[in-house]
Amino acid sequence: MKAWIVKWAPPLLVLALLVGGWEALAQFGSVEDYLLPAPSDVARALVNDRDLLLPDAWVTLREVLFGFALALAAGLAAATLLHLSPVARRALYPLVVGSQAIPVIVIAPILVIWFGFGMTPKLIVIALICFFPITVNTLDGLASVDPAQVKMLRTLDASRWQVFRRLELPSALPYVFSGARVAVAVAVIGAVFGELVGSDQGLGHVIQVGTAQLLTARVFAATLLLASMGIALFALVGFVQRRAVPWAGRER
Repeated sequence: MKAWIVKWAPPLLVLALLVGGWEALAQFGSVEDYLLPAPSDVARALVNDRDLLLPDAWVTLREVLFGFALALAAGLAAATLLHLSPVARRALYPLVVGSQAIPVIVIAPILVIWFGFGMTPKLIVIALICFFPITVNTLDGLASVDPAQVKMLRTLDASRWQVFRRLELPSALPYVFSGARVAVAVAVIGAVFGELVGSDQGLGHVIQVGTAQLLTARVFAATLLLASMGIALFALVGFVQRRAVPWAGRER
């Protein structure tokens, strides 16, 4: 209990001070409600608009989970290929890095034109955002193995696949989870991008419509749900990491 207080008391105190200052500014300052609603107004919007917000939150969460799963599978496969094949690494790795120079906000409208307003363009946008951190972290993890350990296994007549499966992949798991934690947090951003460009569902759509109608408290409420979603998914991946990779040490 004491350790929990030591860990969480400082950020909770800072958060309470920020929210308190925000409430005071909104209530007693000269800021209009449609510009900066008070935290109490945002809380009321969460309650009063729950029949609107919760179904759209589920749509966004479903997009995030499916898109992240797609990126995880593709990232692990790509990192494995790049690690095992020097030719593929020389040919494809610069393209993987260069793909991050293309703004997702530019790709999203093109995907909507190609695939329509369904879930597919959102999943592709999320996968594109999540793919890079998963691939790069996994590739770094696979390359971090001590060469002496690899040499020892090879002297024991282990095949290349056996070295990968028994040594390199287990050693890379902490890196995989590190990339996954970053990816699952930014996956929420990808979902919002996709919904803002073309969607009639999801929290991104709620934010777009609420902004146009100056329903700022509802916009803040939807944003709070998105932030909570990202934090919860980040914590969930961290929890799975501690259970699946106990040898990696305690999370800081």
